[in-house]
Amino acid sequence: MIMEKLEVDNVENSEQNLVKHGGVVSKISKNVITVSLKGNINCEGCKAKAACGATESDGTEIEVFDDKQSFSLYENVDVILEKKLGLKAVFWAYVFPFILMIVVLVISANFLKEWLAGLISLFVLIPYYLMLYLLQDSFQKAFKVSIFKIN
Repeated sequence: MIMEKLEVDNVENSEQNLVKHGGVVSKISKNVITVSLKGNINCEGCKAKAACGATESDGTEIEVFDDKQSFSLYENVDVILEKKLGLKAVFWAYVFPFILMIVVLVISANFLKEWLAGLISLFVLIPYYLMLYLLQDSFQKAFKVSIFKIN
């Protein structure tokens, strides 16, 4: 009986650490399944919903890498992501670039004119986002999104 309670608690804790979003398979290619997300009531309680674009738009699409290809077109699915990965994505997309821009602005303002320091702090984002683009394969492996069929 104690073992059953521990298993139930572990399942409940794991579900609390996941973000589940309903969607429809809109495109299937070689190893990529594109899922169009539907509106989700679970987003209301999320702390990162202000920075997440998935809550505002029903036209949001997510690409999921799947070798099994067990899904069919226009099939209803659930897209699942760990909450900590969602917060990590918000950090790399919004928080870190903001911190980088402010640090460059403060440092360059000590040595250059204000307008030039402002331009440099904006232009520092170009190599940053270029780096993110070049490392997108690494980020896709780190931010693993899973999809499951809805019964």
